[in-house]
Amino acid sequence: MTNLFEIFYKFLLLGFISFGGPMAHLGYFRKTFVEKLRWLDEATYAKLVALSQFLPGPSSSQVGFSIGLKRGGLIGGIVAFVAFTFPSFFILYLLATFNISQSDNSIINGIIAGLKLFAAVIVADAALGMFKSFCKDKVSIVIFISATFILLFFNSVFIQTFVLIGAALLGGILIKNKPDTELLEPKKIKLFPFILFLILLFTLPFLSFYSDIIKIFSAFYEAGSLVFGGGHVVLPLLEQSLGNMITDENFLLGYSLAQAVPGPMFTIASFLGADILHSSPFFGALLSTIAIFLPGFLLILSFWDSFESYTKKDKVLNAIAGVNAAVVGLLTAVLINTVIPSGIHSYLDFALAAFGLYVLRKFKIPVLYMITVFILIGIAFNF
Repeated sequence: MTNLFEIFYKFLLLGFISFGGPMAHLGYFRKTFVEKLRWLDEATYAKLVALSQFLPGPSSSQVGFSIGLKRGGLIGGIVAFVAFTFPSFFILYLLATFNISQSDNSIINGIIAGLKLFAAVIVADAALGMFKSFCKDKVSIVIFISATFILLFFNSVFIQTFVLIGAALLGGILIKNKPDTELLEPKKIKLFPFILFLILLFTLPFLSFYSDIIKIFSAFYEAGSLVFGGGHVVLPLLEQSLGNMITDENFLLGYSLAQAVPGPMFTIASFLGADILHSSPFFGALLSTIAIFLPGFLLILSFWDSFESYTKKDKVLNAIAGVNAAVVGLLTAVLINTVIPSGIHSYLDFALAAFGLYVLRKFKIPVLYMITVFILIGIAFNF
């Protein structure tokens, strides 16, 4: 019980202060649990990070879940997730219930305009950063360009899935990266969580015709199941999964607000779920949040013992490299199709966004400071 209380307290504190996205969260986790508390050593932590990168889902939350799992078993993993996620979940739920997108207040409208403008900056920054990391050879660049153009003109959940599968096949065949270490004897995948993951993924879309609740759960579960890299990458998948359940304006507003709060970006689901289910916003927020995180955690449990041997196989690594290149294309397409049209309406907006992107990448200014500046700009322009 002492362990569980300590897990809850430490992760709750991090949930209140962890601004900056998944890579920043991994830095907070390392500082707290490796250097300060010594709950695990550097090598073990590196393996947990590798596991989160290998699997679909929210990478930093998967690492947090794994740390809790290692420290306190399955209950410890759940406690770590709840504690780390609660602050952003609750803030975004409250913002959704205030219905700020429908407000006629000039200050609120200015804040919304500033957040939308900043969304263009942060998504462009993510796309550029991921291109630099994942598109280093000719094959991955070709996959990126192809995925971008396909999704610009033929964007749907099915097309996105087709692109990701095709990218995995091309990467596995054409990319020639080699693992740095020798192969390990493969260990068995834990079947129960993996089978449950697959059953939910393939049956929920059919069951969603019978209930709006299942339809909402299915849309968020699908996005959480297919996204590699977490954070910004969930944006295009969610946009297509939700379809006409939410307006483009509220969708982008939720994404912008998720940037402004600490904790995992996947809690955009908390805002969107509350907005979609007007009759019971808290239940909608809770349902959507559980749905989007659940697949990533089921996969962690499935590959907890076996992932190290599988990730050292060159074909698997190269398939993942292909998927990563396609993911950059996904993000670029949604930037062009959704984020820029919603947030940038004039040459001045474009100039501000371009300058903000330059400052963010050049000087590495904390996201919280950048958000504050863009909010103030939005308020000033609205007056």
